[in-house]
Amino acid sequence: MVLLVLVFLAAAGVFSLGVGLWAVCSHFITTDIPAGIGHPVKLRFLGCIFQLLVTWGIIFEKLRICSVPQFVSFVHDLQPLKKDPDVMVKDLHFGTIPVKLYQPKAPSCTLKPGVVFYHGGGATLGSLKTHHRVCLRLSKDSGSVVVAVGYRKSPKYKFPVMLRDCIVATIHFLQSLDAYGVDPTRVVVCGDSVGGGVATVICQMFASCPDLPRIRAQILIYAALQGLDFQSPSYQQNRNVPLLTWSFAFYCLCSYLDINPSWQSTIKKGAHLPPDVWEKYRKWLGSENIPERFKKRGYQPVVPAPVNEAAFLETSVLLDPTCSPLITGDDVVSRLPEACIVSCEYDLLRDHSLLYKKRLEDLGVPVTWHHMEDGFHGVLNTLDLGCLHFPCSANILNAMTQFIKGL
Repeated sequence: MVLLVLVFLAAAGVFSLGVGLWAVCSHFITTDIPAGIGHPVKLRFLGCIFQLLVTWGIIFEKLRICSVPQFVSFVHDLQPLKKDPDVMVKDLHFGTIPVKLYQPKAPSCTLKPGVVFYHGGGATLGSLKTHHRVCLRLSKDSGSVVVAVGYRKSPKYKFPVMLRDCIVATIHFLQSLDAYGVDPTRVVVCGDSVGGGVATVICQMFASCPDLPRIRAQILIYAALQGLDFQSPSYQQNRNVPLLTWSFAFYCLCSYLDINPSWQSTIKKGAHLPPDVWEKYRKWLGSENIPERFKKRGYQPVVPAPVNEAAFLETSVLLDPTCSPLITGDDVVSRLPEACIVSCEYDLLRDHSLLYKKRLEDLGVPVTWHHMEDGFHGVLNTLDLGCLHFPCSANILNAMTQFIKGL
């Protein structure tokens, strides 16, 4: 019996080692670390860890133990939550939706700004725990009351559940500002990645809600804003840069919108949309709207392939402004409050921010723009992460903080 146990443990050890080697090799084969990244070894390490988690997640999914996102989220949430004596943190529920409330303890004779924060993670990963450090520092440094929304995620919950949860939580907060000492004239919606997309949609939806306090501003951190064009300069240049590669972004897209992954090459070539749709939205999505300096790293214009009607029928949800707020009409966008937009040079979604910045500015909406020359998608989450901290994350937080203080 003891011998069998020893054999089993030895086999398990060899298998685990093999999985680790496979993940590391896969990372080095399939990903690129641009020369402009300030700390390439750190990013390599983070990329390998993420690849290892995904590999184990695939194994557990094949064994029908749990899905890939469930395993990765489980490991992410094992990290201890940092405490700060200057910020009071409460776990609450707005109806059935879990939220984390961050309130500065310092006494104030005036009402504080309020921030509703929607975390990123491609609608499959991320949680109140993964973004705890960001919200804690944001509350402390800006003197704001921050509410982080713990929305339901895919693959269990599909579109539009995530958006609905965020809308409900936001309305609850806006109707309860007095209880949290928040100034109703200084409420900000904020999010990173897909959370930035949610912040954009909510800002657009609430632009004409007379029964609620008007949202004062929007903070969009490398936001996901459109699902039409996947051949813009940043998609070509950064498709293999961790922590958001094209393959993982497409996985998240399919998981959230319930799109069959077999359409990957079709969507990448632009064959999921007919010519009249491309013509309609070219004025906002065309590469001519992106400054020339962002096209120098190997960009080649691509003409969309002939439409695949079956693909169009299945992916037409991407034309919904709640999925692609970048294509919302001028009548709505022109009425939006001022924005703080943060983009990162080595981010797959970089051009989303550049295109939306231009749309806002063209329609007279004030924009404060910060571009992180050495930034990559997900870098904000390295804030206060010990030896894995990237200085760029502190720069992003500082930009957010200064913007809020200036309202």
